[in-house]
Amino acid sequence: MRANHPVPPPTAGVRRRDRRGRGPRGPLMPANLPAARTRAERFDDLVVATVVRIERSWARQIAGLEFAVEDVPPSDPAPWEHRRGVPMGRYFPADGALAPRVVVYRRPVEERANDREDLAELVRTVVVEQVAHMLGRNPEDIDPGYVGDW
Repeated sequence: MRANHPVPPPTAGVRRRDRRGRGPRGPLMPANLPAARTRAERFDDLVVATVVRIERSWARQIAGLEFAVEDVPPSDPAPWEHRRGVPMGRYFPADGALAPRVVVYRRPVEERANDREDLAELVRTVVVEQVAHMLGRNPEDIDPGYVGDW
């Protein structure tokens, strides 16, 4: 005959080993290391760095302009677009209560880049071209280091 011994309730905050005896799992990398950032977060950082660079010279002209990153463009082209292919970015003029904005499409830009340096240069090119379009200027006026031909 077996005695009924009550099982003590688990205590809160006590870390136990998993069923294979390996111990509790935690993050593979501390959150403060650069590799812990997602690809999308690193892409956002590239866009922000480019915007900060442009704002140094054009802050007054682009005041009120919003910048955004979306994964992919919508399937329908904007009414003013006549080109074929997938856009890497778009400028949307102010519309009623909506502020003017520049949208950079992450996936098409990443697909065209060969490495991290190429990605940074391509993000810079897309943002500069869209700001130039908004201001009615040449991209070389916005950023003297502009490299086109993408």
